[in-house]
Amino acid sequence: MHRSNISIEIELDENKVPQQIQWNASDSTADMMQQAKSMMVAFWDGADKSALRIDLWTKEMMVDEMADFYYQTFMGMADTYMRATQQKELVEDMKAFAKEFYRKFRESQVKENQ
Repeated sequence: MHRSNISIEIELDENKVPQQIQWNASDSTADMMQQAKSMMVAFWDGADKSALRIDLWTKEMMVDEMADFYYQTFMGMADTYMRATQQKELVEDMKAFAKEFYRKFRESQVKENQ
């Protein structure tokens, strides 16, 4: 049996706010830790029937980057749900929501910059 590891290192400031996020995966072609400004990790606890999540971001993560990150995460979740369930109508709804979320974000940015 093959094992794979994903390692995540978080550097915190004195207030325990993430300063730096680095990660690597044993099956990756990258030989060094990779930098990230934000991360989302979720696990499903089958016994409790609940999601366990870790969401972190650094001080350098800009609001527009967070919107991009969420949009891409929503779209990726929709793709994953499609592969797992073949529920095309629900996937289309998820993607429509993601697109509307991102449209509203961009619209709000235009209003703020006027």
